[in-house]
Amino acid sequence: MAHNDAIYPSLAGQSVLITGGATGIGAAMVTHFAAQGAKVAFLDIAEPEAHALADTIAAQGHPRPFFAPCDLRNIDALRHAIAAARKTNGPFSVLVNNAAHDQRHAWPDVTEVYWDERIAVNLRHQFFAIQAVAPDMIAARAGSIINLGSTSWHIGQGGMPGYTSSKAAIEGLTRSFARDLGPHNIRVNCLLPGWVMTERQIALWVTPETEKDIAKNQCLPSKLQPADIARMALWLASDDSHMCTNQNWVVDGGWT
Repeated sequence: MAHNDAIYPSLAGQSVLITGGATGIGAAMVTHFAAQGAKVAFLDIAEPEAHALADTIAAQGHPRPFFAPCDLRNIDALRHAIAAARKTNGPFSVLVNNAAHDQRHAWPDVTEVYWDERIAVNLRHQFFAIQAVAPDMIAARAGSIINLGSTSWHIGQGGMPGYTSSKAAIEGLTRSFARDLGPHNIRVNCLLPGWVMTERQIALWVTPETEKDIAKNQCLPSKLQPADIARMALWLASDDSHMCTNQNWVVDGGWT
């Protein structure tokens, strides 16, 4: 976390669960929440990267995050990983549903099996993660759930219908849970990143042509970084946003 980032006292000691936390935006989330003094647990399928991240955070003097390896497509494995994280860090007060995979795919080539796999990777686990942690928050009569959406479908991006359909559905999921959990003083919001310069995006998708698109469409000239998304998540998780729920929070440099 940069030296001039905000400090949120309400996050210190909070039990935070982040899915897909080993790399990219998720790793920035884990790093930033740990720097706030939160008790962070994260799930991911990428074990070497996850252990390296936890080592780095601990070496910086922050609380070492708890990592549970998990393929989020397996809901039983997801539930067991969440239970293990709860046993270590206590009942959850913050959930960041971050995990996703924006693999490109041409619609004529999509099979039923591939379609179901895309939904499992990008949408289904969000519901079941909420289902698993909501009882903690209901008991505490407090909590913040942050579901990661995407601006991709808002700007009409093609070439990955399984991903964009899932991300569109997450906004509906968010609004449904905001209504159902609101009476328990639980806030549910959707965080929509724009084109974030993760290592994966730079390696696979950022080309001279897409660089031109970014420069043309963003209002702000700077490129989005994972930390930009993490900073919004911190605010949404903190008491500073205590009356904010049922909303989309776009961090995209002004593209949409």
